[in-house]
Amino acid sequence: MNFLEERIVKDGIVKEGNILKVDSFLNHQLDVELFDQMGKEWARRFKDVEINKILTIEASGIGIACVAARHFNVPVVFAKKSQSVNLDGEMYTAEVESFTHKNKNQVIVSRKFLNEGDKILIIDDFLANGCALQGLISIINQAGASVSGIGIAVEKGFQTGGQIIRNMGYKLESLAIVDAMDASTGNITFRS
Repeated sequence: MNFLEERIVKDGIVKEGNILKVDSFLNHQLDVELFDQMGKEWARRFKDVEINKILTIEASGIGIACVAARHFNVPVVFAKKSQSVNLDGEMYTAEVESFTHKNKNQVIVSRKFLNEGDKILIIDDFLANGCALQGLISIINQAGASVSGIGIAVEKGFQTGGQIIRNMGYKLESLAIVDAMDASTGNITFRS
């Protein structure tokens, strides 16, 4: 069992509806030392890949991506889920459906932050159905950039997202893949 799986077993809570609550360390209260370990591990897994930017989606991916970026020495760009007054100029957009929030959002990235030829590493906290990743991939393609890899903290291996993304030919590195969860016992089974 790796460091992230151990932390999930220790502090994660399994809820009905295939929900894994990791808000005490991953996506509400943030354990920066854990994020640093995650960044170090992704840097090891992607050491032979050219990366000049990290792309994530607000909000839960931002903290993880920023700490991981220190291991790659690259900037982080995040896709916004809503238009704001300080967004100006032309935008790349994609529609994404959130498994957690059960809604659809137009995600937006300013064209000035993604350029043709950029080599992008996508980082996010969870992978369930793959919609967010497909939206980010669409934005990268619109920019004429390329996906160098995808780093996910927790993948729900019993849902289709990981298989879809891997079948598209992308290098996907999930630090913990949950194959099963039981809300009645709290048991979590990880892929070996």
